[in-house]
Amino acid sequence: MDGLTAILFILVAFAIGDYVSFKTKATFSMLFTTAVVFLIAFWVGLPSTIFDDSGFFKVGQLAMPLLLTNMGTMISLKELAKQWKTVIIALAAVVGIGVLVYFVGGPIFGREMAASAAPPISGGVVAALIVSEAAMEKGLESVAVFATMLLVTQTFFGTPVASYCLKKEARRVLALSENNTLTDETEEEIIDEPKKRIFPPLRKELQLSSILLLKLTIVSFIGVKISALTNGAVNALIVCLVLGVIVRELGFIEKDSMTTANSQGFVMICLLTVIFANLASATPEMLMSLIVPIIGCLAIGVIGFSIFSAIAGKILGMDKYMSIAIGSTALFGFPGTFIISNEVANAIGETEEERKVILDAILPKMLIAGFVTVSIASVVLAGFMAKLI
Repeated sequence: MDGLTAILFILVAFAIGDYVSFKTKATFSMLFTTAVVFLIAFWVGLPSTIFDDSGFFKVGQLAMPLLLTNMGTMISLKELAKQWKTVIIALAAVVGIGVLVYFVGGPIFGREMAASAAPPISGGVVAALIVSEAAMEKGLESVAVFATMLLVTQTFFGTPVASYCLKKEARRVLALSENNTLTDETEEEIIDEPKKRIFPPLRKELQLSSILLLKLTIVSFIGVKISALTNGAVNALIVCLVLGVIVRELGFIEKDSMTTANSQGFVMICLLTVIFANLASATPEMLMSLIVPIIGCLAIGVIGFSIFSAIAGKILGMDKYMSIAIGSTALFGFPGTFIISNEVANAIGETEEERKVILDAILPKMLIAGFVTVSIASVVLAGFMAKLI
């Protein structure tokens, strides 16, 4: 297939996914819908080389370190410190998923399946990418497809749990509010400025795409080289994530430079082609054989984050349902965290004031939790689990 035709079809598939997600209010996520489009297309004869033909696949592979560095710059240490209880509960949820999926799912579905399942269940695209690439390197095509299918189906398991628990929390919050016993957890807005800045802010007129991407590339290059010094013992993407946090605090890179450079959307499309490339080998027979492990591992994952987040919440004095809702963010992340919080507030709150009370109580926790589980903890878990595949 010629390159332009490949690009055209890929963008049509992504556009369909985004449109369906918008019309269904993310009930059917973009990832799920787009994956279904590609699966059906491959089954009816779409060339398996489409992602290579488009050039997106190579760009996606090369841009991964830059994307992780950029993700690091979006981590606000001040906001994480403010919501420290939420951070701990979110981390506990990811640990719960990892422990139960590997040690309970392993004997049932196989060690490779369990090791590749935990990171996608507890996170997003990057976590799935790390384990699927590890599986492909060992010639385990079905395991790579399995990781991809978990990524695109996990939302159906996470959002119902989050919705149920947040409705319980919303009613509790309103009851406390009526009794004037609600603790103010909103506090004043924190100005998100680097605390340890040693580099002066980049002048507005110099915040050009070439300069912003150069700085991201410099840090990513250093991260990859540091990983190489450990002979890959420490995953390069994890190093890039950590370096992104550090250089943001030092002021070398501005927050979310990739978006400022108008590159985020394009890079994400290229990155997702690396994930969806696994679907080219997913025959109907293979998919049918993976249904039971997919449902089983997701069910075990839900049990894992529910138990561990509830225990952590109990220790920290947070309501059980709010704690489980925090843990559930691992299965959908942003923008699901924002959408579900607003849907619950609109469903439970009868007045604008009640909706505001509910959102003030649940939205900050859900946003921070989603970022911790999907962007941080799952990437670290994936780096560890990839060695067990």
